[in-house]
Amino acid sequence: MKSTIRWKPALIIIALGAVGYAFGIFKSDWRFEQLRSHTLIFTTLLLYVSLLVWWLFFSRAAGRVKLLGVSVFVLPFALFRLRGMSGDFVPNFEFRFAKKSAALVPAGAASGGVRTDFPQLLGPNRDAMLTGITLDADWAKHPPQLVWKQPIGAAWSGFSIVGERAVTMEQVGENEAVVCLDLLTGNRLWATENSGKFSTTIAGTGPRATPTIVGDRVFTFGGTAVLRALSLADGKVIWSRDLMAEFALKLPDWGFASSPLVHEGNVIVSIGGAGKSLVAYRATDGQLAWSAGERGVDYSSPFLIATPQPQIVLFNKKGITTHDPKSGAVLWDREWGTGFPNVSRPIVVSPGKVFFSSGYGIGSALLDVSGNPISEVWKTPRFQAKFSNPVLREGHIYGVSDGIFACLDVTDGKVKWKGGRFGHGQGLLLGEHYLQMTESGELVLLRPTPDAENELGRVRVFDAKTWNTIALSGDLLLVRNDQEAACLRLALKAGN
Repeated sequence: MKSTIRWKPALIIIALGAVGYAFGIFKSDWRFEQLRSHTLIFTTLLLYVSLLVWWLFFSRAAGRVKLLGVSVFVLPFALFRLRGMSGDFVPNFEFRFAKKSAALVPAGAASGGVRTDFPQLLGPNRDAMLTGITLDADWAKHPPQLVWKQPIGAAWSGFSIVGERAVTMEQVGENEAVVCLDLLTGNRLWATENSGKFSTTIAGTGPRATPTIVGDRVFTFGGTAVLRALSLADGKVIWSRDLMAEFALKLPDWGFASSPLVHEGNVIVSIGGAGKSLVAYRATDGQLAWSAGERGVDYSSPFLIATPQPQIVLFNKKGITTHDPKSGAVLWDREWGTGFPNVSRPIVVSPGKVFFSSGYGIGSALLDVSGNPISEVWKTPRFQAKFSNPVLREGHIYGVSDGIFACLDVTDGKVKWKGGRFGHGQGLLLGEHYLQMTESGELVLLRPTPDAENELGRVRVFDAKTWNTIALSGDLLLVRNDQEAACLRLALKAGN
C-alpha cells in the first residue's frame, strides 16, 4: 500500500513562517535595520529546518519520494554559496558557476594632468572633503569614463594616492600585501607581503585599513595587527612590528581596522586594552613612543582635532576618548554606545563642538568638548552613520544614515530629509557636489541641499558589495571592493 503524504503539518509550519515574515517586514519601529534582518534570517532558518524535519520524520512519504525531496532541500547549497553579509546583515549569495564579468574596454587613456594628492584615509585632511575641484555635473553629456578596471585581492582597504602612485592593501593567499599601482594604467609597480590573514564569513577576507603616505614612506596596519613602514619607491620594508605578539592581542570580530594617523613624527593606531587602547610608534625607526587608554578596541581610526586644544579623538568599545598627541595621556573619556561597533569619523562643527554618530540604534550627538565635564548639546536616534563617513557643509551634515542618504541640521539635530537607499557605501564632498559609491557598486552624483538630495546622475561600476572608501586625484577617481578595482575619469569644469 502506497503511503499518503501528510501535508497538514507542513501547511501549519508555512503559516507560522508567514506570520514571522510579516512581523519582520511590517513592524515599523525597529531600532535599526539589522534587527529586522536578524528576524527574517531566523524565520527563514527555522522554517527550513522545520520543513526538513517534517519531511524526514513526519511526512509519511515513500522512501524514494523522500530521497527526492531531500535533494530539493540540498540543491540550493549546491548551486549557491554565501559571500558574506551586506551592511544591513542581509546574506549575499552568488551562483557557484557564474562566469566573472569580462574586463570592460577602457573608454579613454588617462592623461598626466594636474594631480592632487590623496595620501590617507578620507583625503588630505582625513575628512572626506576636497576643495579646489569643481565637477562638470552634466553626466548626460560628459559621463565618467573608464580608464582601467582589473581584479584585485580581497580587502576593505581604500586607496591612498601621491603623485601617480596609488597604494592599497589586499589578501594574497595566506599573506597580506601592500600593493602600489600606477594611477594612470593600473599596472602593478610593486607588492610587499607579510604572513597574516583575517577572514570570516560575515566580515569578509583581508586587511581593513587604508595606507597612509607621508613623504617617501607608506605606513600600513593589517587586519592581523602588523604595523609596517615601507618605501614608497619600491615597497622595501623599513620597519615592521607585530602588535598581536607584542601586546598579546586577540583578534576583534571584524579584524583590526585602524588606518594609521601620522602626527609629529609618530604613527598612531588603535589596538584596545588596558594601557594600550591607542599606541604610537616613531615613524623613523618603529620604536614605541607611547601607549595609553583603557578601553577595548573598536573599528574607528584615530583623528586629530584642534578644539579646544590639539587632541586625538577615538571611538572605542562603548566609549569615546581623546588623547594628548605628545604623551598619549587621556584628556577625557565618555561612555557611548552599547557594545555594537563604533566606526564613523567625528566632525568638528565649530570651536569646542564635535559631532559623533553610530549605527545599531545609537544615533548621533553634538558634544561640547570645551569644558570638563563634556556636555551634550543635543542627541537624536534618527541619523545613524554605521560605517560611512558623513560630511559637514554650511551647517548641515550629509551622508548615509543606516543605508539611506540623509541631511541633518547641526544646530538642533533635526533630520531635514531622507532620500535614496544607497546602502552602506562611502562618499566624498567636492564643493557643492557629493560623490556616493553605493553598496551595490554604483557611483552616484548628488548636489545635496537642506531641501533635497538632488541626484544628478549615476553609473554602474561593480556588480558586488562595495564598502571601501574612494579616492580622487585631479580628475581620476579610484574605487574598489573586495574583488575589483577601477579608475574613472571625471569631467571637470574649466579652470580646474
